[in-house]
Amino acid sequence: MITNPDIHILDLNFQGNPEVTAAYLVVGPEGPILIETGPGSTLTTLLSQIRKLGFEPEQIKHVLVTHIHLDHAGAAGWWAQQGAQVYVHSFGARHLISPEKLMASAQRIYGDKMDLLWGEMLPAPADRVTELFDNDILEIAGLKITALETPGHARHHHVYVIGDVAFTGDAAAVQLPGFGLPDIPAPPPEFDLEVWEATLDRLLAQKFRQIYPTHFGLVADVQGHLSAVKALVRETAVFIQTQMQAGLERDDILTAYEHWFAERARAAGLDEAAIAHYAAANPLYMSVDGIMRYWRRRAQD
Repeated sequence: MITNPDIHILDLNFQGNPEVTAAYLVVGPEGPILIETGPGSTLTTLLSQIRKLGFEPEQIKHVLVTHIHLDHAGAAGWWAQQGAQVYVHSFGARHLISPEKLMASAQRIYGDKMDLLWGEMLPAPADRVTELFDNDILEIAGLKITALETPGHARHHHVYVIGDVAFTGDAAAVQLPGFGLPDIPAPPPEFDLEVWEATLDRLLAQKFRQIYPTHFGLVADVQGHLSAVKALVRETAVFIQTQMQAGLERDDILTAYEHWFAERARAAGLDEAAIAHYAAANPLYMSVDGIMRYWRRRAQD
């Protein structure tokens, strides 16, 4: 089992935006595997990217998704229907097999933009879906891959580890190439501040050499990035809590958060185009909604 496979970043060019959403083709001694599928709307791009690397889609027999959000696993059913084995957190497996509830929930959020954004999510045959649990080890394509339980962004989240490299989905937040600015993706309904902080402590303790968030690409300063994300998760949640305690309504909180994010981005040297690029990767209103829901749930508890 090798621990240093060839890793290829596949840019899915989501909604015409480069370097926003990635999938990863990892080539072991027994062939390629795919980590993340992207949504159904980017499947054609994904297949083209795979072919550019000299592989055919039918060579991919194993597909791993970090969690079942549509930008990570929307095309998983297509791969399963082609005969690939799809590996997913045990909490998410049933939603890949029967995606109707997941799609209905997304439809309520995205409305008439649903098809344009996400495309089709096909059901995965049950025998093509493998449920994973914390610390499960896969030995596939000549690779040894460990699944780490990493909730906080979502309960159904795994980080996949090969040697000293990890594919972090959204557990290590968003950081777009060339900017060095982490950003917190906190969509409803499962953002949990304390749980995410514990996840980041777990990832920090691993001392990875490299990580690959889905949004987007290689992060080499792993400890610095994860430490910054841990601080920012709390800072972001407290900022929104403060606006709620001041009695602001949701839309006013969103406006305040947009200004706060823009100020932080400009201080990091980002121009307006870069700020818009981040908004495409991680819509700010989603994090406002997710974090507001978290604080309301905490108040009820």
